Amino acid sequence: MKIEEANKGYLLALLSVIAVANVYIFSKAALAEVSIPQFGVYWFSFGLLWILLYAWYKKSYKIFKGLSSKNYRVLLFLGIIEIISTYYFFKSIHVISNPTIVSFLGNMSPVFMIVLSFFFLKERFGTIEFSGMILVLFGAFVISYKGNMDFRDMFINGTQDVLLYSLFSAVNYVVVKKNITKIHPILLTISRCVFLLVFSFMALLFFKDSLIISETAFINIFIGSLLGPFLTVIAGYLALQYITSSRRAIISSTRGIFVLLGAYLYFGQFPKAIALIGGAITIIGVLVIAYGSIRDSNKIY
Repeated sequence: MKIEEANKGYLLALLSVIAVANVYIFSKAALAEVSIPQFGVYWFSFGLLWILLYAWYKKSYKIFKGLSSKNYRVLLFLGIIEIISTYYFFKSIHVISNPTIVSFLGNMSPVFMIVLSFFFLKERFGTIEFSGMILVLFGAFVISYKGNMDFRDMFINGTQDVLLYSLFSAVNYVVVKKNITKIHPILLTISRCVFLLVFSFMALLFFKDSLIISETAFINIFIGSLLGPFLTVIAGYLALQYITSSRRAIISSTRGIFVLLGAYLYFGQFPKAIALIGGAITIIGVLVIAYGSIRDSNKIY
């Protein structure tokens, strides 16, 4: 890998992390005033607009040509997975009071990614990665455990939503990683926004929600959509073209710090000490996983 390409990958990954950290903040603010279907219609309408303008600017017309039937099946599968993953992501943002907690619990995604990559991408993992996985899961347990022994009331409300979001986002990652050289990142992002917009609009009609929202909700959605459906996704997909998932994970592990800062500045919220300890453990776990993956990739067999 060329140094220039690696640096470009790191910068794109960092850009994606900073953007997604702000998504936690602006979506939380908007969801305090609107329903999830209302939010989705506006959020992904703007997101689709931004990515189409970007595609036009980059003159990426050829990405729509030459797609095989298999590529279309992949896009359909990803669209369904994205609907499930994104729904549970924003539901967890809505349910859990502090978005920093969602971010810390979201560090479970690399665990699912490693397990799925082992089965579907034939990627190996060793003792170091396994140790990191245990740390992440332990940290998530520390954050979400309420102190009750009854399993139905053992964890804070919304934990199951983050778990499902993490699982399905890992499935999405594995499929994207396998097809990133066959389907352009811009097309992947457009497809994602289209699926989520259609689903949101159908949900809006089903629940008979209004399209009229407050000015503050509109502003938060407008800003967040530029960072979320567009910048986060496109930068994240592009980063995968230049750096490995393990190196991207190192950058991604800083997400919780940015969300923590944003939640404090925007909402005046600061997690309890036990949540900070658990969050720190999950971040360390992600770093251990990334270190193990990089070390294994540098071995000569």
